[in-house]
Amino acid sequence: MKTTLVILAAGMGSRYGGLKQIDPVGPNGEVILNYSVYDAVKAGFDKAVFIIKKEIEKDFYEIVAPRVEKLIDVDYAFQELDMLPAGFSFPERTKPWGTAHALICAADKISTPFAVINADDYYGKQAYKILHTNLLTCNNSFIVGYKLKNTLSENGTVTRGICAAENGILTKINETKGLDKNSPYSPDTLVSMNMWGLKADFPRKLKEDFPAFLSNMKNNLTDEYLLPSVIDSYIQKEGMKVNVFDTDDKWFGVTYREDKNAVSTEIKKLTDNGEYEGI
Repeated sequence: MKTTLVILAAGMGSRYGGLKQIDPVGPNGEVILNYSVYDAVKAGFDKAVFIIKKEIEKDFYEIVAPRVEKLIDVDYAFQELDMLPAGFSFPERTKPWGTAHALICAADKISTPFAVINADDYYGKQAYKILHTNLLTCNNSFIVGYKLKNTLSENGTVTRGICAAENGILTKINETKGLDKNSPYSPDTLVSMNMWGLKADFPRKLKEDFPAFLSNMKNNLTDEYLLPSVIDSYIQKEGMKVNVFDTDDKWFGVTYREDKNAVSTEIKKLTDNGEYEGI
């Protein structure tokens, strides 16, 4: 069975202060998603789909594409503010529509079971092995969850989806802002890093339900169609079954610009250990 890795790379990165998806962190100019694709290929993925914005297309092709296209079959989808159902228009909006909208924009590029990841997060090798194995064997959609203590930044608070599960099935996911080491949650609390395993037809369902979201927004300028929130609504209202698989991998990423030096240091350690030869 073929599998696809979908990389969300169209976010604005406002807290970071720039286009962090294409900011080099590796010793030879690599960006985080170069390592993500490398780990995904090693785990067995067959295709990668990058969701980007037109405004970064040129830089993306120059900085990222040459490395990833030599490793895996690559396709591209574009997420833009005006990609809306007929009858909807929000000309004053500048904020992207969110991660679920991104999957809608890539729907015609996805024809296999697929995984979703963020472009600016380093997930770890074990996580990709868990992800790929369960795309092939799990009958339900699923999430790869992380321990909260393994997902925090030293330079500010983060937003994570706090997960609740019973017998390995996700029962609730609550997007929670302001998390740090002093938050009132156990360090081992399971959280979402937006690493999902989904069925090929899932973007079509998101597309069908998007008009209802647009019609019921409270704020036309800032409300987002977010994948964790949409999946939680499917769990609560439709009984969607989502398995939970946990990993002990340690996340690192560039939520804030100050995170970059620490990420580069970690990447160098892994490179010096021979884990990313030929990237």
